[in-house]
Amino acid sequence: MSLTRQILIAMTAAILLGSLTQRLLLIPDLLSDPVWQGYLHYFLDDFLTHGLFLLGGKIFIASLKVLVVPLVFVSLVCGVCHLRDQGSLGRLSLKTIVLYLATTGLAISLALLLAGWWQPGAGVDKSTGGDYVPPQPMALIDVLANIFPSNPVQAMAEGTMLQVIVFALLIGVAIGRAGEYGERIGSHFNDWNEVLMKLVTLLMSFAPYGVFCLLFTLFAEQGIGKVGDLALYMLTVTSVLLLHGFVVYPLLLKGLSGLSPRVFLRKMRNVQLFAFSTASSTATVPVTLRAVEQRLGVQNRVAAFSVPLGATINMDGTAIMQGVATAFIAQAYGFDLTLSQYLLVVLTAMLASIGTAGVPGVGLVTLALVLEQVQLPVEGIALIIGVDRILDMMRTAVNVTGDAMVSVVVARSEGALDHDTYNNPKAGEQN
Repeated sequence: MSLTRQILIAMTAAILLGSLTQRLLLIPDLLSDPVWQGYLHYFLDDFLTHGLFLLGGKIFIASLKVLVVPLVFVSLVCGVCHLRDQGSLGRLSLKTIVLYLATTGLAISLALLLAGWWQPGAGVDKSTGGDYVPPQPMALIDVLANIFPSNPVQAMAEGTMLQVIVFALLIGVAIGRAGEYGERIGSHFNDWNEVLMKLVTLLMSFAPYGVFCLLFTLFAEQGIGKVGDLALYMLTVTSVLLLHGFVVYPLLLKGLSGLSPRVFLRKMRNVQLFAFSTASSTATVPVTLRAVEQRLGVQNRVAAFSVPLGATINMDGTAIMQGVATAFIAQAYGFDLTLSQYLLVVLTAMLASIGTAGVPGVGLVTLALVLEQVQLPVEGIALIIGVDRILDMMRTAVNVTGDAMVSVVVARSEGALDHDTYNNPKAGEQN
């Protein structure tokens, strides 16, 4: 059985069994004997949900995260130090960043258009929301200043990806210009890169179990999620995510590179499932990087830069949520946004995505910043918190799809794409 099918079965089983467990825990007198009722509650809640499966999910996420910094650093150093023309690094960086910002702008514009048409917030009962106190957002000048590391060891320890990327770029450039000394060091980085990629392959074989543990715990705690007033909001966000992921991205890929979108989407299924289950672009970086290089044929010098950078600044799924949520909250509170305010939402969300960490739930923090820019009540975020975790999984899958699409387009333009690997359906496949 293919890995994709195993993960799909694990996801389906986890969602069904987790939701069933949540329903059973809500029934106070499922068993007539209170002693046996206590045993059942202990088994379902303490032992399974918050014991065995919670532990399994935490170990799975930790196993992925432990690879992120060393894999990004080693892979990026390898890609940069072996560039024949290191002057091309600036061109490659510019293409990647421009594409990421362009897709983010498209994403939030599409979200605002559909939310304005469907009016998901019209008639919503605002009393269903609780209190929401957002953390203080970082000033834009601090976000930009923090891109450059003052202590690279601390940046690696804390997983500050933009700082790790900048330090890896500097080391790679230095190695590439150090002559025979650099060649010796570069060969060692190549060996480490192969070892780390093999470790990613090994961890992927445990993915179905990790995915099951993560999703069982989530749905046993939250169930399927709140519906009612939020059903149209969820439908709007989901529709824009699907439209962006399965229509906009394929059209951009076909138009900018001439490559087959069907091949691309088929080879991205495993990565999307990983992203969905972890709800973290950063935790999915090892899997995305492996797929982009070994399944899609992107050379390391492009993939090692574009994938970790995308996990940090490319937040198309988050931008979609912010666009729909902004319109939803404005409609719920009876505010009419002007055209200039809509443009401000687009610009603020694009800039906020640069400093957004690829971890679960961080979109709510940047949403508070967007709402403040257009004078909307930040406490409106409380209306959507109940379903945000489920939507977060969907938008993370869109984020990693965008990372891979931009990587392929940039690689194609730089002559760094192996077309035979891209068109081979079995390339890099793990059964």
